[in-house]
Amino acid sequence: MSDNSRSRSLHFLLLFASVSLQFISGFSDDSTNSKTSSKTKSNGNSNVGTKVVIILIGLAAVGLFSFFLFKAWQKRKRDEQYARLLKLFEEDGDLEAELGLHD
Repeated sequence: MSDNSRSRSLHFLLLFASVSLQFISGFSDDSTNSKTSSKTKSNGNSNVGTKVVIILIGLAAVGLFSFFLFKAWQKRKRDEQYARLLKLFEEDGDLEAELGLHD
C-alpha cells in the first residue's frame, strides 16, 4: 500500500471518529432537567433506541456504499494498467521504419 493511500485511509478514519463522537455526545444524559416525569423518561428511552437504530442503518449504508466505490475504483485502476500494458507491447511501425527493421 502506498503512502498516499495510507494517508487517505488515516484521514478517513479520523473523520469517521470525529463524526461518531459528535453522535455519542448527542446521546449523553442531560441531568440539568431534573423535573421530568417518568412518562417523559420512558418516551426518551424509546426515542434514543430509535435514534441508535437509524444511525446503525445509516452507518451500514455508508459502509456498503464505500465498499462498492472501492471495488469500482479497483476495476478502473486495473483497466488503466491493462491499457498501459497493451500500449507498451503494441507494434509501432514508425519505430521499425526508423531503425531499418521493416521488411
